[in-house]
Amino acid sequence: MRTPTQDDILRALRGIIDPDFNKDIVTLGFVKNIRIDGDKAAFDIELTTPACPVKDSFRRQAEEAVKSIQGINQVFVTMTSAKRPQPQSLHAQSALRSVQSIIAISSCKGGVGKSTVAAHLAAELAARGFRVGLCDTDIYGPSIPSLFNINNVTITTNAQRQLIPVEKNGLKIMSFGFLIGDAPAVMRGPIVSQYIQQILHNTAWGELDYLFIDMPPGTGDVQLTITQTVQLAGAVIVTTPQTLSLIDVTRGILMFEKVNVPILGLIENMSYFLCDRCEHKHYIFGENSSRALNERFGIELLAELPLMKKMIAPLDGSRGNDLIRQAADKVIMALGKNSIEQKQAPEVKMDKNAITLHWTNGDTVTVTNRDLRLSCQCALCVNEMTGEKQLTEEAVKPDIAAKEVIVLGNYAIGITWNDGHSSGIYPYKNIRKLAHAAKT
Repeated sequence: MRTPTQDDILRALRGIIDPDFNKDIVTLGFVKNIRIDGDKAAFDIELTTPACPVKDSFRRQAEEAVKSIQGINQVFVTMTSAKRPQPQSLHAQSALRSVQSIIAISSCKGGVGKSTVAAHLAAELAARGFRVGLCDTDIYGPSIPSLFNINNVTITTNAQRQLIPVEKNGLKIMSFGFLIGDAPAVMRGPIVSQYIQQILHNTAWGELDYLFIDMPPGTGDVQLTITQTVQLAGAVIVTTPQTLSLIDVTRGILMFEKVNVPILGLIENMSYFLCDRCEHKHYIFGENSSRALNERFGIELLAELPLMKKMIAPLDGSRGNDLIRQAADKVIMALGKNSIEQKQAPEVKMDKNAITLHWTNGDTVTVTNRDLRLSCQCALCVNEMTGEKQLTEEAVKPDIAAKEVIVLGNYAIGITWNDGHSSGIYPYKNIRKLAHAAKT
C-alpha cells in the first residue's frame, strides 16, 4: 500500500474554501506543521484571528478530507491563530504589548448607542471563552459602568503600579467612571489626554485576544491621541439612520483613514423596530438606509441592530441574542480579512477638469470634476428619507475642482472641493460606473 505524503494532505485540504477570500486554506497559507506517523496525520490550521467564526467548520472539513486519504485512519487538527507583530510604536512598559488585537468602536456622534454596541460585542466574545478587555475612554460621559451595573468599586494597583481592571463574567473592564464615580469630569484637553494614556497603557490587561476601545464621540485631540499612540487593528463605526449621524460617519471615516487605521465596517444601530405583536420590521428612520450606507461609503455594513429591550438592559452575563452574535462574527471576520488583504490604493491625479485613478494592475478611470461632484451621496446632497437628490446642477459652479483627495483604503476616495464641500465619500465602484456612463 502506498504511504501517504504531505502532498496528499495538502491536495485534500485544497478543497476547503475560506468564504471571505474565496480561496482554499492551502493557498492562503493556513496549513502548518504537517506530520505523518504511520496511519496518523497531524497538522495545524493557523487562522487570522482566534475567534474566527468558521474555525469549527474548518476543523470538521479538514478531518473529513484527510481521513479520506488511503492509509490515513486518524487525524489530529490543531486550530491556532496568527500572532500579530509587536507594535514598534508602543513603549516598553505599555500594558497593551500583550494584547493581540485592539479594535476601536467609534461613532463620532453621541446618542447612537456606541457604548452599548461595544459592551455587547466584548461581552459576547468573552462569553465564548476568549480573553477580552473593554476600555471606556469617554472621560466626560463614561457609560460602561452603568451598562454592566458596576457601581461603587475601588480600583487598586499591582506591584508595577498598574491599574487592576474590574472583571465581570470573564471580561476585563476599565473606565474613567470607576475612578471618579458620579462626580463630573471638569478638566481641559491636555489633562484628558493624560488620563486616556493612563487607563489604556497602565491598566494590567494581561494577555488578551481582543481589546475593545469604546471611543469618545467626536474627532478631536482625544481621538487623535488614541489613534496615534495605540496600534489599532481596525475601527468599527456605529451609526443610526438619521441624517446627522450619517454626516458624522463621514468625519469618522476620514479621521481614521488619515491616521492609517483600517475601517472594518459599519454597524447601524436602532435600524428598525420589531413589533412584539405582528413581528413586522418598522423602519422608523427610513427603509433604504442600509442600501444607502453601502452606496454612500463603499464600506461593508456589518450589522443592522433593531430597537430592542436586550440593548437597553444592563448586561447580566447571559449570551447575546442571534443579532448580537452575528454582529460579533461579522466584526471578527472583517478583522481577519483585513489582516490578509493588502491595501491596493490607486494613484490619484487631479486637474481643473477631472480626477484620474490609476491602479497597479493597469486599470485607469477618469471622471470629470462636475460629474463626480454631482454624484455625491452624502447627507447634505441626498434626502435621507426619500433618497431624492437635493444637489442640483445649477448649484455646482462651472469651475468646480478638487482641492484635496484622500485615498480611503481599498474602497473609496474623499474629496474636498473648491466650493467648500468636504463630506462626500466616493466609492471606487461608483466612480467606475460614472466613467462607464460617460463613454456610452
